[in-house]
Amino acid sequence: MRKGTKRAKAGGAKQPHRLKGDVARLRGELLAWYDANRRDLPWRRSSDPYSIWVSEIMLQQTRVAVVVERYQAFMLRFPTVPALARAGEQEVLALWSGLGYYRRARMLHQAAQLVVAQFGGNLPVRSSELKKLPGIGAYTAAAIASIAHGEPVAVVDGNVERVLCRLAGWDAVVATSAAKLRRQVEALAGELLNGGLSDPARPGDFNQAMMELGATVCLPRNPQCLMCPLAVNCKTLGEHKTAPRAPMQSREVGYALAVRVSNTAGADGREILLEQRGAEQTVMPGLWELPRLKDGPIPEADLRMTVRHAIMQVNYVVRVRTVPEDKLENLTVKSGARRWAPLGEAAGMALTGLARKVLTRAHLLAGTDRDAVAATTDFAAAD
Repeated sequence: MRKGTKRAKAGGAKQPHRLKGDVARLRGELLAWYDANRRDLPWRRSSDPYSIWVSEIMLQQTRVAVVVERYQAFMLRFPTVPALARAGEQEVLALWSGLGYYRRARMLHQAAQLVVAQFGGNLPVRSSELKKLPGIGAYTAAAIASIAHGEPVAVVDGNVERVLCRLAGWDAVVATSAAKLRRQVEALAGELLNGGLSDPARPGDFNQAMMELGATVCLPRNPQCLMCPLAVNCKTLGEHKTAPRAPMQSREVGYALAVRVSNTAGADGREILLEQRGAEQTVMPGLWELPRLKDGPIPEADLRMTVRHAIMQVNYVVRVRTVPEDKLENLTVKSGARRWAPLGEAAGMALTGLARKVLTRAHLLAGTDRDAVAATTDFAAAD
């Protein structure tokens, strides 16, 4: 028993939280900071639950700067739940192209169809009901219900968890289970949200304030503690111990860039060869990509470009080769349905993020005015 007690004390997350100061005052200071410092993001200009739902799904594991543009285009095309439900999956995936984690788009589409079929196109109001829809977990349900309907339920995402761990002085690497730490974080989030009140004001703004603080001030590395409205109450004041991230793997892969001139290709006159990933693929099924090259070195004269691209825990070095139509069979591996797509049409297809990146760098998507001929080496920041 003594040894167990000693281990519990050594593990920060096993200790009960004891915040310095009055919880209600802490809550008020955070809301005041949010009112003065909140970013002007398009989804914050609306209390429409559908708009909030779309934004929250897009923001999962995706940078805000990337989401802003994609969100506006998505909402312009699918302004309501019924509009999204009526769309074909390929159209939905096309507008999602570049955001990654395409399962989110599929689940969003499926949930929209379910909402139309079962709820007349109106999302459920309570977080407990929202969690029953495909792709909506506790975090997303709480965000929608609190922001759109004022339900006093706390949101806990990665940013909020980091803020609360630092505030309470908890290490994320301790001699305890991740589930127990999660329960403690959720309990503290609820305590702060309610502030000792039975009917707290502005629960949606409070949740957004917590997420905003973690995204802009209480950063994973080099937190801006001097700017933090909760610094006086924080037991950490700086970075806290976290579990090490899984190491990134590195791989090399080659793709073919095949372009031909066709009388049926529209005004541009050119077509690009694309291949559709099979439905059995665990990653990005149904999306269109460039044909894969067979293994082997690429002659320098045929190298079109080299780009770096990250998918989950893998960093890919991607070498793209220019391949004439008559050499495709010898140089590529066919693993899915292929089609020659007019350049004007390709931009609107459900392309993988890598295919869109390569075609953009090659100035082959609609709206570009020239084709890059010279081989280039372009090590871009990973998506």
